[in-house]
Amino acid sequence: MEKNKVTLQRVLTAPPEKVFKAFSDADAMASWFPPYGFVCKVHSSDFRVGGKYKMSFTNFTTGNSHSFGGEYLEIIPNERLKYSDQFDDPNFPGTIITTVELREVSVGTELMILQEGIPDAIPAEMCYLGWQESLDKLKRLVEPNIPDA
Repeated sequence: MEKNKVTLQRVLTAPPEKVFKAFSDADAMASWFPPYGFVCKVHSSDFRVGGKYKMSFTNFTTGNSHSFGGEYLEIIPNERLKYSDQFDDPNFPGTIITTVELREVSVGTELMILQEGIPDAIPAEMCYLGWQESLDKLKRLVEPNIPDA
């Protein structure tokens, strides 16, 4: 695994529109984005190119929290999303860039994620494990096909 960088790929049995909505809707992000054992609060989200967002993850067991925010750099609905992240904690300096690509495939959506610029203080393996947990939660959010009652 490369230092300061993770790549992930999944195939989800949900259409790209539904997967994209999970990245663009603040309430949806709060439900699936934090790894297991963490609670997410979205403090603000202006989902447009140049728009800013602010979130925090709180460890449910200890109550310790870390906040971060960034800017939406590129948005192509149902296809691509690129955004920056910066931690408020000075022990995690620098800017992380995350690129999310969605491609329609015969069974749903191929999801590819590239995260670059992970601070040296965070092992890339730790980020990779966190993303795996988050993507499991994403799958559980977008794959059920629940009809309107």
